[in-house]
Parts: sequence; C-alpha cells; structure tokens
Amino acid sequence: MKIGLVADNTKTFPSLPLMKISAYHKSKGDIVEFAQSGLFAHYDLVYVSKTFNLDLKTVPKIDLDYISADKFIYGGSGYALEIKNGKEICHPKLDKPFPYEIEHIYPDYSIYPELTQNKAFGFLTRGCPNRCPFCTVWQREGTQSIKVSDLSEWWNGQKNIVLLDGNLLACNSREELLKQLIESKANIDYTQGLDARFIDDDVAELICKTKVSMVHFAFDLMKNERKIIEGLRIFKEHFNKSDRYCKVYILTNFNTTFEEDIYRVKKVMELGYRPDVRIYQKNTAPQFLKDLARWANNAFIYRSCKLEDYVPRKDGKRIKDIYADVL
Repeated sequence: MKIGLVADNTKTFPSLPLMKISAYHKSKGDIVEFAQSGLFAHYDLVYVSKTFNLDLKTVPKIDLDYISADKFIYGGSGYALEIKNGKEICHPKLDKPFPYEIEHIYPDYSIYPELTQNKAFGFLTRGCPNRCPFCTVWQREGTQSIKVSDLSEWWNGQKNIVLLDGNLLACNSREELLKQLIESKANIDYTQGLDARFIDDDVAELICKTKVSMVHFAFDLMKNERKIIEGLRIFKEHFNKSDRYCKVYILTNFNTTFEEDIYRVKKVMELGYRPDVRIYQKNTAPQFLKDLARWANNAFIYRSCKLEDYVPRKDGKRIKDIYADVL
C-alpha cells in the first residue's frame, strides 16, 4: 500500500501519532510519505492528524481537496475540539485512540529528520485529575494520571528527551518514572507545566537528579496559590540552575484580573523562575496582556529592563505610564 500523511504542525513540532502510524505501516512493508498533491500522486490511504482547532486548509501547502486517495482517516485532538461561546469544548469520541499495536510501537523518527535529530518524544503518563476548565486533557485522556508506557518504549539512547505528559507528578508511579529518566542520563525537557502541588523534598530531589534541559511549572488559577507557591519554593531549594532552565506558565485572559496577572509574574520571579505568560484566546485579549507577554517571554527584553520601564511601542511611553491605573 501507498500511505500518505498530513498534519497541521509538520514544520514546527513533530506529530507523534504520525510517527507511530508510519512505523506501523513500514513494519507491514507499506510505502509511507507526507501526502503530495498532483496528477500522479495517488494514495491507498491518507491519515490526517489535527492537533489544534485549525482549518487545515489555512496551513501552508496543505489542501485536502487536492490530495487523491481511496480513503482518508481523520484523527487527533483538533477534530475533537469545538469553540462554543468563546470556550473550547471537547468531544472525546471524535478523537479515537489507536489500537494497541500502533499506540505502543516505537515511533518512526525518520519522517522528521530535522525536528527529531537526537531527540525522543513521548508520554509516560496520560490523564489529569485537575479538571481545569480551560484545558481539554482531562476530557480526552481521563481524570486520573496513569502510567501508559516505560521510557524504553519510545526512547533508544537519544541524548534529548521531550516529555509530553499532561500531569506526570499526579501519577502514583511518578517516582518509578522519574528514576527511568534519571537512568537515561539524557537531557530532559519537561514541556508541560508540572503540577507544583505534588512537589515535596523527595520529588524535587528526583527531578533534580535528571539532566534538566528545561522544566516548566504552571501557576494558572489563584485558588491554588498557596500550594503552588509552596511547591515552587521547595523545588528551587533543590534546583541550583538559573531561571534559564525553569519557567512557570502563567495563564491570562481567563479568570484573573490584571492585578492578579502582575502578582503571579512578580511572585514567580521572586522565587527564582522565569514567567512564561500564556494568553487564553489571544484574539480577545486586551493590549496590556499582549505587552506583558512580549516583555516576559522575550529573553532579551526581559533581561534588559523591568516591566515598569519596558517601552512596547515607538511612542517612547513606558508600561508604567501607559497602564498607570493597573501598576
């Protein structure tokens, strides 16, 4: 069979589902490639993976109308998401899980040679108990964080590991899994926000024994303020690297005030972390949050001036003068 692959993020981040699909079909002797349009490009089967709630036709060089195939199979969280009344609604039944033989196959990293050079991508756990209203992980993967694989299932000696778990620390097997990461001696990028409320001295010590290339936490909801701050404080007592290696996601434009946004930014800085400001539905966000995010998330700007002294536009006005009523 000739198999075609289509994804909405092929230029910026590898599609783990497509890597698994490719590995499975190649194991069957099938020909696999990213789907091309044209008179002589015809496929027996095309898999379309959609991670985000985007129209694939808006993605450069992808137009499904011009891809010829006997059959299309559509999957991914993007097909399970719907925007309703300004909120993301998830329909998990539309994001069907892989059969076991595909879900647990070693990924075909060769289809993304540049994005996966000496890197392994995968999940050790799935699910999250937090039920955050702005997140769909718990709707798609379940309200418990459970172990779904050992590291050896998708890592084979690569120097870098990109961990995609939604809430690794909420899993009862977290110590076992962290020890696997330690034993790998690979550089670990904890891409998702680790749940600081599960941090104690033992967990912090295990994380710090891994070769951390980047660790993210999350300070999204003010109701969790006390436990998050305590967890961040404990972790920083063990972690001796600079804030270049530890960031805290800060959700804005959801249910917090400007004052609470500024408070969270300054609190994580005070604790020794870099703030990473994320804007929920950015097209609806006020200009202040866009200015705050640009200052916090641009390393050069962040290190060159304080927030109050940042000049976001050519008129020369500083943040503290533009937003005097907030600051």
